[in-house]
Amino acid sequence: LAALDDVDTVREFAEVARREYVAVGIRAALHPQIDLATEPRWGRQAQTLGQDAARVTEFTAAYLQGFQGDELGPDSVACTTKHFPGGGPQLDGEDAHFPYGREQVYPGGMFDYHLEPFREAIRRGTAGMMPYYGMPVGLEVDGQPIEEVGFGYNRQIITGLLREQLGYDGVVVTDWELVNDNHVGDQVLPARAWGVEHLSAVERMEKILDAGSDQFGGEECVEMLVDLVRSGRVSEERIDASARRLLRVKFQLGLFDDPYVDVDEAERIVGNAEFRALGERAQARSLTVLVNEGGVLPLRPTGAVYVEGFRADDVAELGSVVTDPSEADLALVRIGAPFEPRDDLFLEAWFHQGSLEFAPGLVYRLQQIAASCPLVLVVNLDRPAILTPFVDHAAAIVADYGSSAAAVLDALTGRVPPRGRLPIEIPRSMDAVRSSREDVPSDTGDPVFPVHHGLELEEPATVGQRG
Repeated sequence: LAALDDVDTVREFAEVARREYVAVGIRAALHPQIDLATEPRWGRQAQTLGQDAARVTEFTAAYLQGFQGDELGPDSVACTTKHFPGGGPQLDGEDAHFPYGREQVYPGGMFDYHLEPFREAIRRGTAGMMPYYGMPVGLEVDGQPIEEVGFGYNRQIITGLLREQLGYDGVVVTDWELVNDNHVGDQVLPARAWGVEHLSAVERMEKILDAGSDQFGGEECVEMLVDLVRSGRVSEERIDASARRLLRVKFQLGLFDDPYVDVDEAERIVGNAEFRALGERAQARSLTVLVNEGGVLPLRPTGAVYVEGFRADDVAELGSVVTDPSEADLALVRIGAPFEPRDDLFLEAWFHQGSLEFAPGLVYRLQQIAASCPLVLVVNLDRPAILTPFVDHAAAIVADYGSSAAAVLDALTGRVPPRGRLPIEIPRSMDAVRSSREDVPSDTGDPVFPVHHGLELEEPATVGQRG
């Protein structure tokens, strides 16, 4: 959506998704994620709407309009906007799900920049707000030092900033498992109790309530809450205040008036041909052409094609598939952005973190392929990638953001003209990334491709066969 850079498309997506959600009885959504992707290494950029605060603010308004409407009602889906006050500037790009990524930093003094989209979410009446796990380090707001505890524990941020200064009276739900560890098989994910690791589970719950949260995400320890009330450490009035906020949303959605769905209507709406076509077209249009030497794109049938990352059936229209690049008229290769595999803690394997550099063996092999025939390189950018080694070798470089193979081919052949623009910049080197400031957009100095870069395709060209 961010690559399409079109507010109307964001709204259309949200409206379609809302209709499908409501049809099957899903009335709450843990999105949009409007964190700003200013740290190139951060592992949650794929779910954001880019690094540009002004543009993300516009997208936020359209997103909430599509899901919630002008106000919450029987046809709405209640959105929980996350992660307040902006989860992008993680120290060295490490994610706050994990102990080594708990610190959130603002070396460029850009706290207010990251807050901008959340101000719009409040203006648009987001039903819920979710603070991030991150623990601010060295942060001052209005001249006051902010306690170095996770945002879900932080009274200055939730009550002082969100509730009192910004006037938000909706539901605040914590991110998952701030209180207790999560054990899955032989792996553990420690409670994200950053800055308060020394507190007991009961003390953590008490601090979260004092901070101003209404709902504990991912927790099942109801008995602890009851004990806090019975012991007098938490008043019934405090619980009532949160209960009112939660019940208000349910009443606005009409859940107590008509909690049922129409099964026939759900079958007609969910995944219908019109919605699927809109999705496929959006996926194709979002592809971003970064390099197109000699007008190799859009692709047309050629003699022989060397392929990686696609099935032979996917590319049958382009020519016969060969297994040796030296015998090909064209090489079409699709790869993912690089990352450092990790699998010690639960969930780590799902996160793409660490270096943005491709392995040297892959770089060399693709350069050799490019020396044999024109190389069209498609890179799935769930994070930026250091594309510098390929720029002088590939005939075309195209970024995708998780599109289906069919959508990628639609774009490459021009059936659906790609119109994507980079929602983030592509750094030239890891040295540039390491020198950049986590909270500052476009701070890597001399990027190989700047934010909003994207080429328009010329008239269709034919890839020539070898003589």
